[in-house]
Amino acid sequence: MICGRVAAVGTTPARALETVATSDGFVEPGEGWIDLVIGVTGGLRTVDALLTGLHEPRASHLALLESLAGADALARAYDAALDARYLRHQFGDVHLLLSDTPRGRE
Repeated sequence: MICGRVAAVGTTPARALETVATSDGFVEPGEGWIDLVIGVTGGLRTVDALLTGLHEPRASHLALLESLAGADALARAYDAALDARYLRHQFGDVHLLLSDTPRGRE
């Protein structure tokens, strides 16, 4: 069975889902503190869609966003938003980032 996309609403829920994800991308029940830091080069095993706000240029959240969408796509998205005069965090969690392909879990 192939599952559809796993969408997180915010970076903290993304980190929570990834904290309890197995190595093959399935989410299992869990509890406790989240101390997972997701870097540009990896860490996402299950989340492949994210609703999030526009983060400041040096925010650690950008590494998670870049891990999901890629540096080029993220830069284009931010450039388009700023060209349209959106301000960072002006509208809250409103833009949707998708990975190129769903992280197919079978």
